[in-house]
Amino acid sequence: MNRMSACAIAPAIAVTVLFSACAQKEAEPVAAAPEVPAGTAQDAVIADALSAALPSMADVAAVMDWEGNTLRAGTSHYTCMPTPPHQKAAGISSPMCMDETWMRWAHAWEKREPFTTSTIGISYMLAGDGGASNIDPYASAATPDNEWVVEGPHLMLLVPDPAMLESLPTDPANGGPYVMWKGTPYAHVMVPVAD
Repeated sequence: MNRMSACAIAPAIAVTVLFSACAQKEAEPVAAAPEVPAGTAQDAVIADALSAALPSMADVAAVMDWEGNTLRAGTSHYTCMPTPPHQKAAGISSPMCMDETWMRWAHAWEKREPFTTSTIGISYMLAGDGGASNIDPYASAATPDNEWVVEGPHLMLLVPDPAMLESLPTDPANGGPYVMWKGTPYAHVMVPVAD
């Protein structure tokens, strides 16, 4: 990492370290899923979901599919989800691991409901993503005017006060963290990390 990108990432890392300690709480394990024989298609779905996580997280995170079924119980406050089926069918990989705040965010986004939080939220997409509009939370494909971004490995931060986002750029090409979906209830900080 060069000095410029390290300086750009430092503020987001500081916010993450400072507030994640405040936001942490005793994890409530997710209910146990039924035992599934090794080598099944479900194993591949679980492996896809866990590819979004840090190795230490993957050992303890729950895994849930997009229908809300628990595929594997966890003992941490992270839940990993596989690549959405429509993206998997298109050969795109975009699994993610979310804390409780991000799980509430995902529910609100899916239902197109308002979202606010009183805590920092952290989500990991260390396998990268298949692409999204940088300005439209519901765009499903690139258009000439929706600033489509395909991001490599990254983490994402939710903050309790939208004013905290004002000093960050919205340009994904700036070489560091940037705000995606600014001005919407789903605004968050994208923090690219090295492969």
